[in-house]
Amino acid sequence: MKFRTIVSAVVLTLVSTVAFAQSGSQNSNQTADKKGAQAAQPNPFSTFSKFAYGRVKTILVSSAEKMPEENYDFRPTDAVRSYGQIVGHVADAQYMFCSVALGEKNPGLKIEQTKTTKADLVAALKDAVAYCDKAYDSMTDASGNQMVKLFDLDMPKLGVLNVNNMHDMEHYGNLVTYMRLKNIVPPTSEQPPAAPQKK
Repeated sequence: MKFRTIVSAVVLTLVSTVAFAQSGSQNSNQTADKKGAQAAQPNPFSTFSKFAYGRVKTILVSSAEKMPEENYDFRPTDAVRSYGQIVGHVADAQYMFCSVALGEKNPGLKIEQTKTTKADLVAALKDAVAYCDKAYDSMTDASGNQMVKLFDLDMPKLGVLNVNNMHDMEHYGNLVTYMRLKNIVPPTSEQPPAAPQKK
């Protein structure tokens, strides 16, 4: 199954990253001891995961808000989800992944199947993001090492949050394509506002 392959690859990447970071950490600690006091940042892995999520949740919500209501039923072909269904799917996935990381029961809201209007889907996505905020805000490197089950695979909690980030970006890519087909500039391609002119 394609998704299992992706999750397995993420697990291998996380394990190798942690191993590399630990060896690098030992080397940097030795260097720091030699140089004097070089303070290590606490919780670098969970801090970065939260930082990455902060970016992706912003562009997802912005994408949901940016697409006009009349395009929420748009799908390039019958074989794929509509724009609104992708927004609902992403909202459902936030609860699925983050409930695992939080050690809670997935509320199973079935947003993709039950919400159809832009207003309802944007509100549901914002609620789902707020739910995930709890998982990212409370995660530390130590708690992120706790093993949990995701799709019958043993995975650290921090790995679950990283899979959530990957899943979000995967579907942001879908939303970008739909927006481009409707001649809408996606959030990540918007030009920043011009700097005020000095007098």
